Amino acid sequence: MTIQTFAKQVTRTTRYKLNNGQYIPVAGFGVYLVPAAETASVVYEALTQGYRHIDSATMYGNQREAAQGIAQFLNDHKTVSRRDIWFTTKIRDEDQGYDETKQALAQIAKEVKPFIEYVDLVLVHSPMTSKEKRIGTWKALTEIYHHPNNGVLQVHTIGVSNYGKKHIEEILAMDGAVVTPAINQLELHPWLPRVGLREYLTKKGIAIEAYSPLTRGRHLDDPELMELELKFGIPKTEILLKWLYLQGFVVLVLPESHGTSDELQEGANLGKIDLDPEILDVLDKPKSHQVFTWGGKDPTEYEG
Repeated sequence: MTIQTFAKQVTRTTRYKLNNGQYIPVAGFGVYLVPAAETASVVYEALTQGYRHIDSATMYGNQREAAQGIAQFLNDHKTVSRRDIWFTTKIRDEDQGYDETKQALAQIAKEVKPFIEYVDLVLVHSPMTSKEKRIGTWKALTEIYHHPNNGVLQVHTIGVSNYGKKHIEEILAMDGAVVTPAINQLELHPWLPRVGLREYLTKKGIAIEAYSPLTRGRHLDDPELMELELKFGIPKTEILLKWLYLQGFVVLVLPESHGTSDELQEGANLGKIDLDPEILDVLDKPKSHQVFTWGGKDPTEYEG
């Protein structure tokens, strides 16, 4: 597999340009499993440590509090503007379908607009509904994206999550002025490199965002990874994050893996992105397919 180098440095200001002209911060911080009562303070701390990309979802039950944390940070840091911070939320499976998604967007607006005036990115959380519902959801997202002064919610970018080639092709085959998803958020790490899907997305101009980059801890005791850590004196978490950035991904970390201030700082400011060729060779596992989320079932392969 050919390793392409994208970001030479990863800091709090590093961004990639999406296919709609928006610039997304490459170092993202996710609030999955963060209790709602703690989310505002966790987001505030993440922003304090340099993150400028906060990822939430309706399903997480904390998008309101995530927006609140952003607002509190902006209020206390006048040199940082709203446009400096990227906020993502997602349409859950239960809210898919045209009418259902319209209602879901109104609910998102109700929860976040008291704190932030727009949402940078809305993703379809998964393809695990039906073709009819997926198409209806994308139609609703396209409408709100095309009409920023819609009176409900201003959305700057729309994309998908956990979509396979089949699900992307459904969108691209829709009638009318089709909006190509700007991004596909996927579980990605050396043990789930998704080589074929990545090549397809790149060809279509769809950016790739990696979640569970540290394998939910499942491979942090991997003998090969531990040997690399000892040999090169690089923390294994840093090795994995740098591997992902070398692929050109936007990368999400979670507070369960980056909970302390020092660790949060590390994830947002990795500095120079380079790894010894030996490390790249060991982590080159193009045929590996180990899924550590969604109960071990790969949503990109969903056939419904």
